[in-house]
Amino acid sequence: MKLYGMLDSPYVRRVAVSLELYGVKFEHRPLSVFTHFDEFIKINPVVKAPTLELENGQRLMESTLIIDFFETLAAPEHKLLPQGAERLAEDLQLLGLALAASEKAVQFVYEHKLRPDEKQHQPWVDRVTQQLLAACKGWDSALAARKASERIDQVSVTTAVVWSFIQSKIPQVFADYDFPHIVKLTEQIEALPALQKYPYR
Repeated sequence: MKLYGMLDSPYVRRVAVSLELYGVKFEHRPLSVFTHFDEFIKINPVVKAPTLELENGQRLMESTLIIDFFETLAAPEHKLLPQGAERLAEDLQLLGLALAASEKAVQFVYEHKLRPDEKQHQPWVDRVTQQLLAACKGWDSALAARKASERIDQVSVTTAVVWSFIQSKIPQVFADYDFPHIVKLTEQIEALPALQKYPYR
């Protein structure tokens, strides 16, 4: 089984860490959708990371879909999402906020890193920034209200990988904001072996 993509992507990294926690053996192939485009297109014509190649040759895309697949297969002691409907809905709501923040952060980065200055559209940047901050506020509030998990779970993994990505790429956006619950959980989870094995890089 092979996982294609760079660990500086929160989506690739959350899959790598999740697979580690599920106890799934895989080989990580650090290919960039930018610098290794020609090599990546031979593996997946869509050139989308993460791409996970299963033992039977099937290729899965989208971090949440890949994680859903292995969550279904996982033994109860390895599952990263709760089984009860109410707790599951709570976690999925929280994950939606974290992943929305990730999506908007990626859009912000692409707008500033890939588009020439003269072609950047400030109203679009302002809108994406507003959405990013709104997602982070909801995310932090949801963590504050959430009963702490006794073990690492998907909310913990996604919080850590997304916030580490955001702080690495666009810390300036958050200079006037404080999200203490996101920060605290990230610091706790980043110190764990599964995240140390697949560090942001």
